[in-house]
Amino acid sequence: MTGTFINIAAVLFGGGLGLFFGARLPERVRQTVMAALGLFTLAFGARLFFDGEQPLIAAGSLLLGGALGEALRIEDGLTAVGSRLEGRFGGASQAASEGSRFVRGFVTASVLFCVGPMTILGSIQDGLTGDYELLAIKSMLDGFAALALASTLGVGVLFSILVVFVYQGGLSLLAAQAQMLLTDSMILEMTAVGGLIIMALGVSSLLQIKPIRTGNLLPALVIAPAVVWLLARFA
Repeated sequence: MTGTFINIAAVLFGGGLGLFFGARLPERVRQTVMAALGLFTLAFGARLFFDGEQPLIAAGSLLLGGALGEALRIEDGLTAVGSRLEGRFGGASQAASEGSRFVRGFVTASVLFCVGPMTILGSIQDGLTGDYELLAIKSMLDGFAALALASTLGVGVLFSILVVFVYQGGLSLLAAQAQMLLTDSMILEMTAVGGLIIMALGVSSLLQIKPIRTGNLLPALVIAPAVVWLLARFA
C-alpha cells in the first residue's frame, strides 16, 4: 500500500497549499482556476471514454449504474459522511447546510481521486509487485487537483483521503483476486465508464453547469466489467 500512502500525502500537501494560499487569492482568480480544472476534467474524462472499444456497454452500464445508485442513495451516503465530518471539524455554523462547501469539496475530491484506470491498475500493480510508479504519477496529478479544489471548496477536500485510503488501499490488498477477475477488455470498458463519470463531475461540481448526483453513477464501474463477462460467456 506504499502508493496509497504517497497519494494521501500528495493530497494533504496539495490541499494544504490550496487552503493556505486560497484565502489570499482574489475571487476572480479562484473562479478561473476552478473553471480551468473543470475543463481539464472534461477533456481527461473524454479521453478515458474513447479508450473503450464498445460505447454501448459504457452507455448501458451508466444507465443501469445510475438507477442502482439512486436506489442505494450512494450520493446521499457520501453527503452524510461529509456532513458528519463537517459537524466534527468544520464548525457548527456550517454543519446544517447539506450543500455547503465542505460537503461539495469532500464528495467532489472523493470521486475525482478514486475514479479512473490509474487507481485500479496502479493499486493492483502496487499490491501484487510493490511497484507504485503508476500511483506515484497519479499522486502528482491528485496533488495539483487538491490544490485547486481546496483553494475554492475548502478543507473538505482534505478529508477525501479517508475514501482514498479505504477504496484504493482495499484494491491493493485485494490485488491478486482483482487481477484474476479482471481481463483487459473489462478494464477497458471500466475505464470508459470512469471517463463518463469524471466528465459528469466536471459538468456538475467543477463547472457547475448542471447538478448531477455523480456518486450515484459509481455502480456503473462494477456493472461494466460484469456486462463484458456476460457477453464473453454467453454471446
